[in-house]
Amino acid sequence: MPELPEVETTKNSLLPLIDQTVQHVTIRNASLRWPIPNDLSRLKGQKLRQLSRRSKYILAQFEHDNMLWHLGMSGSFRLCEKGSELRKHDHLIIEFEDIELRYHDPRRFGCILWLDDHHQKKLLDTLGPEPLQAAFDAPYLTEKLKNKSTAIKVALMDNHVVVGVGNIYATESLFNLGIHPAQPAKDLTTTQIEKLVIEVKRILKQAIDLGGST
Repeated sequence: MPELPEVETTKNSLLPLIDQTVQHVTIRNASLRWPIPNDLSRLKGQKLRQLSRRSKYILAQFEHDNMLWHLGMSGSFRLCEKGSELRKHDHLIIEFEDIELRYHDPRRFGCILWLDDHHQKKLLDTLGPEPLQAAFDAPYLTEKLKNKSTAIKVALMDNHVVVGVGNIYATESLFNLGIHPAQPAKDLTTTQIEKLVIEVKRILKQAIDLGGST
């Protein structure tokens, strides 16, 4: 499954679409984790103004509408020349001025949704801080872990604690510090937590620089 570095890499790869205008939208298969909205044609004529990332979601801001995209387990976006050959699992095509954005997802666990109040509250508002931002620091993590009997690896992968630290990066960070992944989160020392915050940030930054692991 794509994790934070892979999603960040994907988002960055789509930046050439900024300020391009949507010409046409084609839904070839709407059956993803949640059905693709059947009114995506309202994007036609709108410019894509901004792309950002929250946790493992890509947030697309158009002139009048906002969208939330998630890659699920096997999803990917590709920028393709117009008229180039389609693949079997290309489920959505957004045609811009000089290029097409295609969403490909064999297992169909991803999502393409409008970012409205409902999805904002359900999918985004309950998330913990971004691991690369200042809010994720040792005092914050100490507070979050102090009553947790769950394994530290499980706690790190809890998006209510911190977002985007998936299996690969939690494992790597703990291994580098010699912390057993099954150690109860509440038993970590102050020094271990301080080092863990630094290591998680380092590993994720390194993975982003290398374009992700997958």
